[in-house]
Amino acid sequence: MNEKKLRLALVGKDVSKSDSERIHRFILGKMGYALEYEQVSVAAPNFDFAARRLLGDFDGFNVTIPYKRDIMEYLEKIEGDARIFGAVNTVVCDGAVGYNTDGDGFLEMLRVAGVEPCGRKCLIVGAGGAGRSVAVSLKKSGAKVSLYRRNQKELQETCLELGVFPAKTLVGYDLVINASGVGMHDTEGVSPVGAETFEGAQAAIDLIYVPRETEFLRLAKTKGIKAVGGAAMLFFQAYYSDCYFTQKSPSKREMDGLYEEYLKEQEV
Repeated sequence: MNEKKLRLALVGKDVSKSDSERIHRFILGKMGYALEYEQVSVAAPNFDFAARRLLGDFDGFNVTIPYKRDIMEYLEKIEGDARIFGAVNTVVCDGAVGYNTDGDGFLEMLRVAGVEPCGRKCLIVGAGGAGRSVAVSLKKSGAKVSLYRRNQKELQETCLELGVFPAKTLVGYDLVINASGVGMHDTEGVSPVGAETFEGAQAAIDLIYVPRETEFLRLAKTKGIKAVGGAAMLFFQAYYSDCYFTQKSPSKREMDGLYEEYLKEQEV
């Protein structure tokens, strides 16, 4: 990587509403880096060209829905959590190395929201790259994890691979997490579950951050439970990604300080 200057990107099906560029510019600016950034929205038939261009022309990039598993075949090495999750959200182009910071970002989001997963019964809706990351992270934190997706064959295979349970019901959970894409873009205003799923729950967590209040979270609030959107997760996973891009060790103190400063800046 070029010292004190980085060329980064975000690739996904539709990243037009993403806050990633703003967050990376903030974090890396505080770290002393100038940033050239590109948001790459690409349809599936064009992903091959996009992936090869990013690997050849950029210092690093992040990957979002629905390409966190597709990108893996283009990489030379898969490191850390990405191997366990079976999904990559961060690519360092020097050496074509894939990482995943979603799990760390998710757990940091729960921490700042005051949500303790240990010992809780958790339902995760969606078993793509983000859902897999959340499932493994919650399991490692001592939660009892159930995973739901419509395709039962794929659900059983994923649960067996990750060591979690297939959801037999959509009610009776302490924490309900939306890790699907339902509620954003062309499904805005739609929830992947009904209001009954939130009966008796302690918190609802949506990984979606645009819109700020999804239908999923709105329904949760009607049941009087804590509703947590995905904006904090986006910030924290970006911080961990930037540590990979800049080859520095993450610091909880630095991360929390940056997050507090970022929130204040957004209020101005």
